[in-house]
Amino acid sequence: MSTDTAQPAGTPRPAGTGPRPSARRIVGIETEYGITCASTTGGPPPLDADHAARELFEPLIQAGRSSNVFTPGGARLYLDVGSHPEFATAECDRLEDVLAQDRAGEITMADLAGQANARLAAAGVPGRIHLFKNNLDARGAGFGCHENYLVRRRGDFWNDARTLVPHLVTRQILVGSGHVVPAGPRYRPRYVFSQRADQMHDAVSSATTRSRPLINTRDEPHADAERYRRMHVIVGDSNIAQGATLLKVAAMDLLLDYLEEGGDLGDLALAEPMRAIRETCHDLSGTVALERADGRTITPVDLQGEHLERVRAHAANLDLTALQRAALDLWERGLEALRAGDVGAVATELDWAAKYRLLERYAERAGAELDDPRLARLALAYHDVSADGLRARLEAGGLLRRYVPEEAARRAVTTPPATTRAHLRGRVVARARELRRDLSVDWVNLRLDDGRTPAIALRDPFASHDERVDSLIAAMDEAGSLPAGL
Repeated sequence: MSTDTAQPAGTPRPAGTGPRPSARRIVGIETEYGITCASTTGGPPPLDADHAARELFEPLIQAGRSSNVFTPGGARLYLDVGSHPEFATAECDRLEDVLAQDRAGEITMADLAGQANARLAAAGVPGRIHLFKNNLDARGAGFGCHENYLVRRRGDFWNDARTLVPHLVTRQILVGSGHVVPAGPRYRPRYVFSQRADQMHDAVSSATTRSRPLINTRDEPHADAERYRRMHVIVGDSNIAQGATLLKVAAMDLLLDYLEEGGDLGDLALAEPMRAIRETCHDLSGTVALERADGRTITPVDLQGEHLERVRAHAANLDLTALQRAALDLWERGLEALRAGDVGAVATELDWAAKYRLLERYAERAGAELDDPRLARLALAYHDVSADGLRARLEAGGLLRRYVPEEAARRAVTTPPATTRAHLRGRVVARARELRRDLSVDWVNLRLDDGRTPAIALRDPFASHDERVDSLIAAMDEAGSLPAGL
């Protein structure tokens, strides 16, 4: 990801040139949200998750007869299996847009919850809907946060995927969202790095729910399939802290750039990735010895340090953006904090550290243990995306750092990234809504449902201008809006 002048992912670099931006890459994040309807009178929940989700999406269903819509901001908003509201960001090729779009998803969900709660109150239902950007429900069932990276189609995709596995196994020591594992028959409750790590069962696979791999290889580029394919990462935790989102996306982007330029990470392969991901998760020091494929051992901190060192050497030839430099700095500071045992050094930027400090301070004041129900409620509140929730108060108090202004995130709710295909989609969706025209939309295709206007296929995700879109909007304007009520 880089500036507008960067070349698309995997474009060969001319010999003898000076510093260049990193390859221009399309990135998107899909986030499933947890939902509950808590009683306002202390009784049992008045709505189960399924009915709460239906209530949440009622305005969308009434407006478009569907719980699966694309927004004027270029994003996709829909109800996923298991009654999980999901927000998929628009296509982004700049880190600031990724962060703004991800936060726009939180704002969108919070606004829908606010509207739903107003309707419940008006109907006399003693309940309040809450949405949580986390990855485990009260029964331990998992749901995901998936990252999508557009990569050049080439023969060594599978090798690239496998060599990225050690990074995805160990990056949780930096970008995990933190989790309290309940007590079991043989162990006390304990705090770990990640909510997702114990849910994963395979390194690389084409399945998503059955084997839960770190990287899903299903080939859906939503672009020219002869040139591109998708790197679909499904191991990540949902992040509240913008610093964690910045680091996980920027690190993957730069590692992909490194590999596309001929770099190699194969010497750092792990012997048993699924064992290693659990060992890493449950050792808060970051120093557990992981067995490498070559028989030696390496700690998660040292493995991440090796990746950082190679990316820094590669980045010496790149013209990095300010956010890319900030991500590399946070990567280094996160590792230094672990080596020093100083959680507070990154507790305003990385979720696992922020939540750990929050729970630790409360436990000290209340004389509580990790399995105290009050700490469980506090840990859940950290992920509540309500406008008046804990996250908002932490940011307002300077306890969580913002990397993009809140105004930019609110603008992203209705304004798509200006430099990708999302700009075209967002323009059409917005105008169709204004004119009350029925529109069929997916990531690539636009079709006005009038039986006359030809469908448009937007196969280039990097293109932000298309005369066919201009003509479609002009045709809608010429036809005018439908009468109210139709």
